[in-house]
Amino acid sequence: MAKFADIIGQEQLKEHLRNALESGKISHAYIINGERSSGKEFVAKIFAAALQCEKPDISSGMTEPCGECRSCKQMATGNQPDVIYVTHEKPGTIGVEDIRGQINGSVGIKPYSSRRKVYIINEGEKMTVQAQNALLKTLEEPPEYTVILILTANVESLLPTILSRCVVWNMKPVKDSQVKRFLMETMQVPDYKADICVAFARGNIGKAKMLAASEDFDRVKEEAITLLKYINDMEISEIVAAIKKIGEYKLDVNDYFDILAVWYRDVLMFKATNDANHLIFREEIQYIRKVADRSTYEGIECIIHSLEKAKARLSANVNFDLTMELLLLTIQENS
Repeated sequence: MAKFADIIGQEQLKEHLRNALESGKISHAYIINGERSSGKEFVAKIFAAALQCEKPDISSGMTEPCGECRSCKQMATGNQPDVIYVTHEKPGTIGVEDIRGQINGSVGIKPYSSRRKVYIINEGEKMTVQAQNALLKTLEEPPEYTVILILTANVESLLPTILSRCVVWNMKPVKDSQVKRFLMETMQVPDYKADICVAFARGNIGKAKMLAASEDFDRVKEEAITLLKYINDMEISEIVAAIKKIGEYKLDVNDYFDILAVWYRDVLMFKATNDANHLIFREEIQYIRKVADRSTYEGIECIIHSLEKAKARLSANVNFDLTMELLLLTIQENS
């Protein structure tokens, strides 16, 4: 089963875990804050396994779950009865009944077979205000055997009263060199593809893994680059057709924007340095050189700014086709 040594990067967080486990000073509630796919649930499960382990391994200098005891074996199969994963029927919301039914209603029952009862609330940012207030009742007077782990991609969505009763741990971006080494050594990703995944992941190890394994990502990348190569010669109808094709992929549209942004950062870097060695899309240098030669610095920066604006518009539920059409027309005008 996974151990702390399997967590890539996050040295400060592992130090906190080490201190808590070695000292035995375990708080009743923790918040693990980090962007989507950053590994919050992976960390939470290892910490929960260590909390419940019947004979922890301390030889590594950290109280690691042994992987051999009954509790660890139950954790490995997802059947540890005293580690409860809070679920919710509505995909976008964790409601008050979810918290009352799965935490408040059972927290008073002592652990079945372990020292502690651990609750893991994933996507904590989806808790409604009412759900958070219901959770607050447990956080104010928790049984001594209870540990609650709230995993969130937006710590600011949690009430100040929740934050004040929890230890907050923040996931940090993992160094590019560590992400690349992991992709190449563990997933056997070739050097060039690893560089591309690292550039898009921006320190998010889970996203890097997803991109490396995604066939959609490779196809979207190729189609996005083809669009950028020939956008100046395209009619509006062709641009609209390209927009509709974007919507067919399972990949997050923000990943599509990131592909465009990396391309134009390459253009900007080449225009400034005339050096292709540090470009992400260096195999496309022929086209990058053309765009760099005919574009102004202001035009390239306008495109990069427009990409961020398009992300914000889609987050605010502005019409997808309209947002993409405005973006691609801006690209056409400035490149």
